Amino acid sequence: MNPRASTAAPATVAPTEKHPRAFEPITLVITVAMSVLGALIGIVLITSLGISPNTAVIGALIAMMIGRIPLGALIRMRSQHRQNLVQSAISGATFAAANSLLTPIAVPFALGRTDLVWPMLGGAAIGLAVDSWVLYRVFDSKLLPATNSWPAGIAAAETIKAGDSGGRKATVLGVSAVVGLVGALFKLPTSAAGVGFLGNIWALLMFGLGLTVAQYAPGILHVDLTADRVPHGLMIGAGLVALVQALLLMRGGKGRSRTDSSKRETRQAPGGGAAADSDADAAAVAEHGPTVGTARLRRGLLEGMVLFLCGAVVVAITGGIVAGMSLPALIGWVALAGAAALVHQLIVGLAAMHSGWFPAFAVTLIVLIVGLVLHIPTVPLALLVGYTASTGPAFADLGYDFKAGWLLRKDAAPWLPFEMDGRRQQYLAQLVGFGVALVVVAVAWKSFFADGRIPPVSEVYVTTIKTGLDADTVRTMLLWAIPGALIQFIGGSSRQMGVLLATGLLVATPNAGWMVLGALVVRRGYTLWRRRGLTDRAARKESDEQAENDLSLVGAGLVAGSSLNDVGQLTKVM
Repeated sequence: MNPRASTAAPATVAPTEKHPRAFEPITLVITVAMSVLGALIGIVLITSLGISPNTAVIGALIAMMIGRIPLGALIRMRSQHRQNLVQSAISGATFAAANSLLTPIAVPFALGRTDLVWPMLGGAAIGLAVDSWVLYRVFDSKLLPATNSWPAGIAAAETIKAGDSGGRKATVLGVSAVVGLVGALFKLPTSAAGVGFLGNIWALLMFGLGLTVAQYAPGILHVDLTADRVPHGLMIGAGLVALVQALLLMRGGKGRSRTDSSKRETRQAPGGGAAADSDADAAAVAEHGPTVGTARLRRGLLEGMVLFLCGAVVVAITGGIVAGMSLPALIGWVALAGAAALVHQLIVGLAAMHSGWFPAFAVTLIVLIVGLVLHIPTVPLALLVGYTASTGPAFADLGYDFKAGWLLRKDAAPWLPFEMDGRRQQYLAQLVGFGVALVVVAVAWKSFFADGRIPPVSEVYVTTIKTGLDADTVRTMLLWAIPGALIQFIGGSSRQMGVLLATGLLVATPNAGWMVLGALVVRRGYTLWRRRGLTDRAARKESDEQAENDLSLVGAGLVAGSSLNDVGQLTKVM
């Protein structure tokens, strides 16, 4: 189990207390207001700088400040769980507006087909809705366990806890946030260093290597890896193996989740009441596997596939491509669109879970390349790319938020019902954020696009559609798919080494590789330093866990400071 699973603050939840509601008047008003802010931040920065910052920490800080206002219902915002609902909504609105809605509709617009913007917006909204639904269904399964890293989620949770408890934790977090902010002001990717303290070590090692190779290959090897589509080939091979690994995790429906086991034990408990085993539930369920069993994981992914196919049909009809394609070609397009949407969200989600970075642009570009290889006509291909681009970011962001909530709720008693109810309320809060984002994008897209403010990634998609591919590029990608598949296979589903190596090569942020690798060296050195003189195995394990917990605060602060800098870019743009 990830040692960060034990970083939650002491429980403050009474046995009969229910999780705060997402639709409580004061919470709803604040989440709507924060969602409008998050959506505006998202669309301004994605169209001007090409980035979409994680605004979860901003939402948590604002909710904390509101809770300190001594006025009636505002005091209720001192609750960590209400702050968690607010940060879930604002971050969901940011990524939904920027990545899942505005970027897809910019593709047909940049292609000169303004008549397809509204159909594409409808398809993107469907993709966004299904994206979040699937994550809600399968979070904390063997495929996407809550005990894994989800670095941005740890950052949000540690920020909320430090703001509530103060003391040493708040000091460490605050100092780290200042360092992260100052570093970011000097154009250093301090969020990468923060992720290095939070994520899976093997996955981050491959991620850091990919970032470093991408930075120095042009100067040392005189090779432009991105132009030659080498990272894309690696991602194709690694992604295919990752998909097979995900399918293998869906086998064996006999395993029960903690939710199923809890229900069965409640029915069989002596005395016939849930209270009889609530203490045992609180003490034991956290040690007996995920809350989502294999059967629900399989059902959730199958539901997602069916819903994505239905969304593809809607896009095909409203986009007018039904009339221009034969029935076999139309069936193939719908099947490809549905499968691409599901695979896209899984690869993006797995990368985000381990590294805190998600390669949504890169994986969408791979789908585009596959479409070019299959000689899909221009308009159907543009709609395919837009529909695929609508999935993934919200999937990853909701995973971050669920991780934050999981850490904040971890010591509640009884834990299981409180956790499941809290997760549901977070999902509802994010739906509020998604709804606000949809309204903001629907109102604002014309003025942004009319001013020439189009997301850069959308322009890359359109340029690639117009220029096409040559045979040499296809051969290169197929060749590099082989090592990508081998690395992913060797690392296994728990490390995602192939996917993260390809992600690092595709992201290619200057100096980020050194930040990640440096953080890993510090992380290992600090762990060994704390261990010095200890010979007892149990004591060494406890020391290692404490080292990880200490560094998680540092990592959370660095990520928070970098996020503050990203949001601060809004003032420059405006």
